[in-house]
Amino acid sequence: MDELQKARHEIDEIDTAMAELFCRRMEAARNVAAYKGARGLPILDAVREAEVVERRSLLVGDETLRSFYVSFLRDVMAVSRRYQRHLLSGVRIAYAGTEGAFAHLAVRKLYPAGTAVACADFSSAYHATESGDCDLTLLPVENSFQGEVGAVTDLMFSGTLSLTGMTEMPITQDLLVKPGTHLSEVRTVISHPQALGQCAEYIRKHGLLTEEYTNTALAARFVASSPDKSLAAIASGEAAELFGLEVLEKNINTKNTNSTRFAVFSRTAHRPAADERGIHSVLLFTVPNHAGALARAIDIIGEHGFNMRTLRSRPMKELFWQYYFYVEAEGNLYGPEGEALLADLGTCCDRLKIVGCYKKEDA
Repeated sequence: MDELQKARHEIDEIDTAMAELFCRRMEAARNVAAYKGARGLPILDAVREAEVVERRSLLVGDETLRSFYVSFLRDVMAVSRRYQRHLLSGVRIAYAGTEGAFAHLAVRKLYPAGTAVACADFSSAYHATESGDCDLTLLPVENSFQGEVGAVTDLMFSGTLSLTGMTEMPITQDLLVKPGTHLSEVRTVISHPQALGQCAEYIRKHGLLTEEYTNTALAARFVASSPDKSLAAIASGEAAELFGLEVLEKNINTKNTNSTRFAVFSRTAHRPAADERGIHSVLLFTVPNHAGALARAIDIIGEHGFNMRTLRSRPMKELFWQYYFYVEAEGNLYGPEGEALLADLGTCCDRLKIVGCYKKEDA
């Protein structure tokens, strides 16, 4: 065994011991959370933490290492605070938009006891869980009428979170106006581009102008705050109630079968049992730019018994005219056939990423 192997072996032993100590520390943090929760004390005691960091930093004699140890202590304390907050307030779920948005309604449906955390956009919601500020992120990945939400697919490709659940939610778009407004007074509708697309036929029929907004619920809030009665929003009935608007017309979708699939993202991957059935898997990959490369990857997926339900391409932002591929298939990547599939794909794909596995009926 050479020096590098010896050093790595020693690190493995230390990490094993640290994992046990980490669990012990979190159990103590659980007791602290119970004490603070029973007495209504804040989770963060900044003065005490500063004193503890200063005192414990003296345990490290090496001045260079001491600064790194201080950073380590602060990170551990931050993790402890997030764990205590989780215990006291339940799971925190990030979503893009505000109260009344369809994503917010999906969060309430899936996690009624959780805390919904509104974020400005998809990227902010995704990063909220990456950074540890939230436990989960819920984002739309596909609409039955408008198709994929490309920005979220790009986050899957570039980000570090795992997809652990998928749920489908019927979407009913309503026309919201200020109370007392008649349809003849409406000139412009504002909403998210997806919602405008879902209601395009209604908009054309009534000769309305459109303006894009970052979110359906935010569009409703804007209309509520504007003195202009010629503005209307396309959003949910819940948003109308929340912001004091009137539902002028219900269900103005072009198609009555309108629904959106929302994905749940976590820092921890869901690894189903090898023999568990009803599992769907999501993969991202790139292939060399030569004839037959993509066909070979698709053939491999089928050869291993994975029923491919979705195949999409997305442009790679950093490379002109280069693409990556999104695949959703029925099958368990953590079973023997899944392991063989990944091994074979590894021989023909330049990049291969497991986004996640989920059970069809679960979120």
